[in-house]
Amino acid sequence: MTHGVINWLLTACFVLAAPAITLAQQVDVKVTEGEVIADSLSGAPGDPARGRLIILSRQSGLCILCHSGPFPEERFQGNLAPDLAISAARLSPEQLRARIVDASRFNPNTIMPPYFKKNHGSRIGSQFADKTILTAQEIEDVVAFLVSLKP
Repeated sequence: MTHGVINWLLTACFVLAAPAITLAQQVDVKVTEGEVIADSLSGAPGDPARGRLIILSRQSGLCILCHSGPFPEERFQGNLAPDLAISAARLSPEQLRARIVDASRFNPNTIMPPYFKKNHGSRIGSQFADKTILTAQEIEDVVAFLVSLKP
C-alpha cells in the first residue's frame, strides 16, 4: 500500500470514532425537511464519468473498499455495505447526497466516513486537518454517477 492510502485509511478509522453530528454542522450544508440535501454542494451539476472514477479510485473515494457495483472490470469489490446500484435505485439524488456527506446521521453505527466534513475528530494527520475527504464538486460527480445507475 502506498503511504497516501495508509494515511487515508487511518483518517477514515479516526473519523469513525467521531461522534455523530447533524448535517447542519457540516461544511455549510443546507438541510431540508426529511434529512436531505436538496441543493448542489458546488452549485454545478455533477459529471457521471468523473463520479465513476472517484468511486473506483483506491486513493480518493475508496467506495469499492466496502461497496460493490456494476464494475465488471474491478476484481476486488467490497461486501460490507450495500451494492451501489441498489442504493441508487432506492434513494433520491438528495438522499444520496446527504448520505455521502455524513452517513452517520442516518446510521450512527455506520463504518462509512463522512466525505464532506472538515472536523474528522482527533489524531488526524496534519495534511488532512480542516479538509474534507471529497470536494463539493466530487460529491456532485459521485451523486451524478449513482443517479445514472437508476433503472
